[in-house]
Amino acid sequence: MCADTPDTPDYKDTLNLPQTDFPMRAGLPKREPEWLERWERIGIYDRLREREGRAPFTLHDGPPYANGHLHIGHALNKTIKDMIVRSHQMMGRDARYIPGWDCHGLPIEWKIEEQYRQKGRDKDQVDVVEFRRECREFAARWVEIQRAEFQRLGVTGAWDRPYLTMDHHAEAVIAAEFQKFLMSGVLYRGSKPVMWSPVEKTALAEAEVEYHDRQADAIWVKFPVVKLPATFEDALVSIGDDEAGLDLTGVDAALRDAAVLIWTTTPWTIPSNRAIAFNSGISYGVYRVTEAAAENWVGVGETVIVADALADVVRDAARVDAWERVVGVNPDGMVCAHPFRGAAGAAGEWDYDVPLLSGDHVTEDAGTGFVHTAPSHGDDDFALGVKHGLEMTYNLDDDSAFRADLPFFAGAQVIRPNGKPGDANKSVIAKLRETGALAATQRMTISDAHSWRSKAPVIRLNRPQWFAAIDREVGDGLDDYGRTIRARALTSIDELVTWTPRGGRNRLHAMIEGRPDWVLSRQRAWGVPLTCFVRRGAMPGDDGFLLRDAQVNARILKAFEAEGADAWYADGAKARFLGDGYDPEDWDQVFDILDVWFDSGSTHAFVLRDRADGSEDGIADVYMEGTDQHRGWFHSSLLQACGTIGRAPYRNVVTHGFTLDEKGVKMSKSIGNVIVPDQVVKQYGADILRLWVAQTDYTADQRIGPEILKGVADSYRRLRNTLRFILGNLPVEVPQVDLAEMPELERWVLHRLAELDAHVRARYRAFDFQEVFQAVFTFATVDLSAVYFDIRKDALYCDAPDSPRRRAAEAVLGLLYARLVTWLAPILVFTMEEVWLERHDAADASIHLEDFPDTPADWQDDTLAAAWAGIRRVRRLVTAALEVERRDKTIGASLEAAPIVHVADEGLAEALRGVDFADICITSGVTVTTDPAPRTAFRLPEVDGVAVVFAKAQGTKCQRCWKVLPDVGTHDHPGTCARCDEALG
Repeated sequence: MCADTPDTPDYKDTLNLPQTDFPMRAGLPKREPEWLERWERIGIYDRLREREGRAPFTLHDGPPYANGHLHIGHALNKTIKDMIVRSHQMMGRDARYIPGWDCHGLPIEWKIEEQYRQKGRDKDQVDVVEFRRECREFAARWVEIQRAEFQRLGVTGAWDRPYLTMDHHAEAVIAAEFQKFLMSGVLYRGSKPVMWSPVEKTALAEAEVEYHDRQADAIWVKFPVVKLPATFEDALVSIGDDEAGLDLTGVDAALRDAAVLIWTTTPWTIPSNRAIAFNSGISYGVYRVTEAAAENWVGVGETVIVADALADVVRDAARVDAWERVVGVNPDGMVCAHPFRGAAGAAGEWDYDVPLLSGDHVTEDAGTGFVHTAPSHGDDDFALGVKHGLEMTYNLDDDSAFRADLPFFAGAQVIRPNGKPGDANKSVIAKLRETGALAATQRMTISDAHSWRSKAPVIRLNRPQWFAAIDREVGDGLDDYGRTIRARALTSIDELVTWTPRGGRNRLHAMIEGRPDWVLSRQRAWGVPLTCFVRRGAMPGDDGFLLRDAQVNARILKAFEAEGADAWYADGAKARFLGDGYDPEDWDQVFDILDVWFDSGSTHAFVLRDRADGSEDGIADVYMEGTDQHRGWFHSSLLQACGTIGRAPYRNVVTHGFTLDEKGVKMSKSIGNVIVPDQVVKQYGADILRLWVAQTDYTADQRIGPEILKGVADSYRRLRNTLRFILGNLPVEVPQVDLAEMPELERWVLHRLAELDAHVRARYRAFDFQEVFQAVFTFATVDLSAVYFDIRKDALYCDAPDSPRRRAAEAVLGLLYARLVTWLAPILVFTMEEVWLERHDAADASIHLEDFPDTPADWQDDTLAAAWAGIRRVRRLVTAALEVERRDKTIGASLEAAPIVHVADEGLAEALRGVDFADICITSGVTVTTDPAPRTAFRLPEVDGVAVVFAKAQGTKCQRCWKVLPDVGTHDHPGTCARCDEALG
C-alpha cells in the first residue's frame, strides 16, 4: 500500500502484514530426509508406545517378498497402512505397526537358481543347508534395501525390529502351527491334480499363477465305441415321426461302428485318458459321412457321435464335405476303447475300457459336447474319477516328461526347462494320426495358467501332496464358530469381520465356499519343512501312518527355536528328533516344505500373539492389502487361523485396487508407462506421492502419471498457501477469546470446525482418506481462503492490536492451526511436521506426538450456520455484481463500491443487518433494504429473492486500509479513516 500524494505519509510499515519463514516452495525432495533423521533421533515411534491408558490398535502388515525394489503398488499399500496407523494414533489409540517380510519360498529360491544357471552350477549338487544359507543372505540384503525405501515414504513403525519369516522364532512357530494341523487330524497325504510348474518342479498355489494367452494345438479325436447298453434301444432317443420306419438293423451297425468324438487343447493328456464325460441335458446324434476327400482323416462311411448343436462346427473342422444324421443317441452306458488300444508296441498299456459318464461340467459352448477325461490332470476330471472309481495315472515326471517306460512317448516333455513347449504334444498327435484316431487339428490362441515367477506355463498334474482337509472336523475343541475349517471361515467372514469395501466379503466368501482342500506341500528347499514323519511301508489312511507324538514335536520346536529350520536338514536330525522311543529305520522324514502362504498365514501367531507389541488377544484390528490377496494372504491367514485358533485372525479387512497409468492401462516396462516411487519422490517428494494416495479412491483401481501428479502438486500448493497464511498471521502469543465475545463470522468458522472434526474422525475410522482430504481441502481453500481469510485480512492487517475483532480472528487462526495440522498429519507427514515446527521449536517436538484436539460441544451452532448459509449466498450475489462493474472498468477494486442489496425475506435482511455485511462483501459500505428491487438490478437465478443495485462508495480513499469513507482526512493522521487513525495512536 502507498500514499496517493507525496504529502501523505506511507503507512505500509504500520500494517500488521503476514510474517513467516515458512517458504512458498516446499523443497520436499531435499528436506524430507532431514525430518526422517530427526524422527529417528528423537525416537517418535517408541515414545508413542510409552503412553499409558490407551486402547491398543494393531494393523498387521501383510509381508511383501524380500526380492526387489519397490513398485508403485508397494508405495500405495504402505502409505494407506501408514495413514490408518497414524490417524488411529492421533484419535487416542496405541496404534502399533510392525513391518514384516516374507523370506521363504520360490520368489527367493528362484533368484538363487538363476544365479546358479548363470554360473553353470547345478542346484542339485549343492548341499541343501548351503543353498538355504544363500537364500537367507539374499533375503536379508533385500530386507535392508526395501526397509530404507519404505521409510523414505514416511511410513512409521518398528523398523528396527521387524518380523521376518526366516527368523528362528518365526520358523519355530510356523512349524508349531503346522503341528497343530498334524495333531488335530486335518493333515493328510493325498493325490490329486495340482497346479504344477515343470520349470520350477513344484506345486503352485492359485495366488502364484497368472493367466496369459498362448498358442495351442486343438485336436478332435475318435474313441471307438466297443460296447452299447444291454438293451440296444436304450442307446436310442425316442424316435419321432420323421424317423418312423427307420432301419434299426442299419442303426445298430452304425452305432457299433461309430466313434465318440472328443476335443481338447492338451493333446499330451490323451495317454492318461480314463473316461469320456457327457451331459444328459445335451442332444447327441450319430452322423455318417457321405462326402469327403480321399485323404481326409474322417472318410466316407465313417460314423461319429457329437452334440447336435456342434455338428456343423465339427464337420467344418474335420473338412467333411457332407454327412447325414442317422439317429439321436443317448450316450449313457456306452463304452469306448482308448485310441491307442491294440496299437503295435503299446504293450497293453491302454487295453482298458473308456466308459461314458455323465457330468454337469460338460457344455455345448465349444468342442463336441464330449469331454475327454484324464483324472490326473484336471479338477473336473478328478472329481468325476473319484465319483466313479477311475484309476489315476502317473505318466508324467516332475519335469513334465513322460515316464521312461511309457510306450511311444517315453521322455517326451510337455514343457522344456526353459519354459518353451516340449515335444509331448507333437508326439501324441503323430501317434493319433498313425493309428487313425485323429479327426482334425487346429492352431488356436487360449488363455492359460503361467507361473508369475518363471512366466512359464503350468500344468495340472497329479502328485502326492500334503493337504489340510477343510471339511474334516478339527479335533481341537475350538468349536465356537464351527467344527471344520470351512465352517469356521465362513462364520468368521459373516459374523466377525468388517469388510472395506463390502464387496470383499462376497469375493472371499465365494472362494472359501467353493475351494478344495488346501495343498500345504511344496517340492522345494527354501522354507519351513513339514515337520512330520511317516511310517515306512504304511499307506496313507492306515492307522499309525503319521507319527503324532507331542514329545517329538517339542524336540523339533526346541531345535528350531535355537537353530532355525536348518536343523531339520542336519546330519542325524531324524534320530535326534525321534528320540529313544522310535527306531529311525521305521520312519521316513518328510522333506517337502510348507506352502509359503502357510508361512505368511501363520504370522498372526508369532507377531500378534507372541510379541509384546503385538495384539493383546492375538487378533489384528486391520489386515490391509490389494484385492489379489482375497486369494492370497487374507485367504491363507483365514484358513490357517481357523485351523489353529478357531476363527479369523482379523476384525477388519481393507482392500485396495491396482495402479494403472493415466489412460487406465496396466503398467509395463515394454510400454514405457511404469511409474517408479523413487522417481516420484526425487522429483516431487514423498508427500506428493502420499497426497496422490489420499486423493484416490483406493478401493478401486487408481491411475497415476505425469499429468495426474501435476494436478496433485497443484492441490498441495494451494493447501500450502492456506497454511502459510495462517502461520504468517498468527502472533507469538495467541489470544484466548471466549466464544460469546466472538463476532458471528468467527463463531461460524468454529461451527464448521466442529462439523469437520466429527466428519474427519468418522472417515478416518472408516479408512476413507479420500473423503478426509477432500473435506479438509475444500474447507481450507473455499471456506477459509476464499471466504474467511478474504474477509478478515482487513482486520488482521489494519485493526489495532487490541481490537476485539482482530483478537477474535487471531484466536480462531490458532484453533484452525491446531486442527488443520493434526488432521492432515497422517496424510502429509513431512509438510505438517514443517508447519508444526514453525511454532514449536523444542528439540523433541513433533506433530506426530500430538492427538487431534478435542472440540467443544458449544462450537456447534446449527441456527447460526443456517443464517450464515443465507449470508454467504447473498455475498456471492454481491461479489458477482461487483465483478461486472470491475470488468466494465467502473471500479478497480471492490472497496470502491457501496452497493444496495434488496432482500425480499425480512429474516434474511435482519441477518445481514446483524453483521458487518460491508466487511463480509469487502466493500466500503453496503445498504440492506427490503424495498422492491428495480427491474435493472443485478440478479442470479440461484439466489432467489435478492437483487443488487451498484453504487459507488462516497468519500475519500483511506491511505492505510484503502476503504472509501466520508470521514477520511478529518483525523489526526493525514489521509486515514477513524479506524486507522485510532490504530496509529
